[in-house]
Amino acid sequence: MPSTQDVLDLMQQVAAEVITPRFRALSTGEVEQKTPGDYVTVADREAEALITRELTRMFPDAVVVGEEACFTKPSLEFSLPGTRHAFTVDPVDGTRNFVKGSPDHAVMIAELVDGITTRSWIWQPERGDAYVAERGAGVELNGHVLVRDEQPRLPLGATSKDSRHGFVGGGELAPVVESAWSCGIDYPYLLEGKVDYLVYKNVHPWDHLPGALMVTELGGAVRNFRGEDYTAAWTGPGVIAAATPEIAETVQRLWREP
Repeated sequence: MPSTQDVLDLMQQVAAEVITPRFRALSTGEVEQKTPGDYVTVADREAEALITRELTRMFPDAVVVGEEACFTKPSLEFSLPGTRHAFTVDPVDGTRNFVKGSPDHAVMIAELVDGITTRSWIWQPERGDAYVAERGAGVELNGHVLVRDEQPRLPLGATSKDSRHGFVGGGELAPVVESAWSCGIDYPYLLEGKVDYLVYKNVHPWDHLPGALMVTELGGAVRNFRGEDYTAAWTGPGVIAAATPEIAETVQRLWREP
């Protein structure tokens, strides 16, 4: 059975072959918009194809659900809860950042067994940081056990929603800041203690399953606005990821809507 390290090696190899060479080197014809503001590049498509091919070879009985494949076949996204063994793939998370030449992008994979996330990987090629989690075994950063750096402050949150930037929740929260526009950057910020919670409106499994496992492994909570634990069955709108269940409850009460 291929190991956790084998999957990380695959991600790093694919990034080195088809993602990093295109960073700040994309031609006009190599960038498209699936919908206004939703970018896809040749790097996204080639990376997903290579990762899907290799995961299928390594795990012949598994279903691989990639972001770009779901754009052409949306039903794939909704098949995850009923699948015995599956992987989600986000080949370039933060494509908009990638297109703009920002290092804030990542490659992400999550493994599910009977709809439950059992392992996850986030590789940040420009930063050289690898976050890996196994259910019940904690989180590692570059091969070392990750321990969150707690900060003595009101809960600090991040979101991409402009109308919530600066929101203080009646003085119960620190002023909300702008997210990194990449779950593969945002979730590690939460894991390390740079922020205390994240709020998203749009929810897709390839974006949130990898980081959600890591957050819960460190004692945090990832929930929808009904207060239910986030799973592959929830497609939104709205999800809260927080360093503690108490922070998640506070944010849910104060925000009231995604």
